[in-house]
Amino acid sequence: MADSENLLIYGRNPVEEVLHSRPKEIDKIYVKSNIKPSSYQEIKDLAEENDVPLVKVPGAKIYKLVGKVNDQGFVAQLSAAQYTDFFEWVETLILSQNPAVLLLHGIEDPHNFGAILRSAAAAGIEAVIIPMQNQAPVNATVFKTSAGTAGRIPIIRVHDLNQAFKDLKATGFKMVGLDGEATRNVWEADLDQPIAFLIGSEGEGIHPENLKRCDFTISIPMEHNVESLNASVSAALVSYEWKRRKMDQS
Repeated sequence: MADSENLLIYGRNPVEEVLHSRPKEIDKIYVKSNIKPSSYQEIKDLAEENDVPLVKVPGAKIYKLVGKVNDQGFVAQLSAAQYTDFFEWVETLILSQNPAVLLLHGIEDPHNFGAILRSAAAAGIEAVIIPMQNQAPVNATVFKTSAGTAGRIPIIRVHDLNQAFKDLKATGFKMVGLDGEATRNVWEADLDQPIAFLIGSEGEGIHPENLKRCDFTISIPMEHNVESLNASVSAALVSYEWKRRKMDQS
């Protein structure tokens, strides 16, 4: 792990999920003092099993930690939000299995980012790569929206998106940009190779310079004069088309 930032996870299910997936990263769990212990036995058991302290606190303390959100009386304090190093991740790849990754650019809405992580993890995408600039980081909102899957899929944060293009291509990936103007649609595209799907921002899409760097571009067929889809919906559609192809071959 090469990069990190502080992270608080709130909500019963997200806290339970992080206890399952990343218990060693949890410093402590705050529980609202008026919640009956019998109502969160799973969290208690997992915390005890992993030596994670449970601290009962008044509701005011929970509010001070995470503000006005649907915390349900549970907050996990993690030592860091971990990001995977690109080159360490590359060492784990089996390129002959034609893996796919998502490369995000300009996804600044944490709810969209969380939704992208959730569908990517569900579809078996190998990793999600994000730039440091103009991109939502992994925070509590992202983790909650992802339903805890932010801890199940490698998230790689890079300083330079252009360098990420070069490194992915050097590794053997084909860069595929999602572009509403592309004449080839996702159903027609050759996905039987290592693929990096480039997903652009909610408002502006992919910058023209980045589209030029792609090996090819694809569109998503749409009816009734709909111009575009939400970034997270687009990411889910291409991820599952890639997964469908993989399942057909198995």
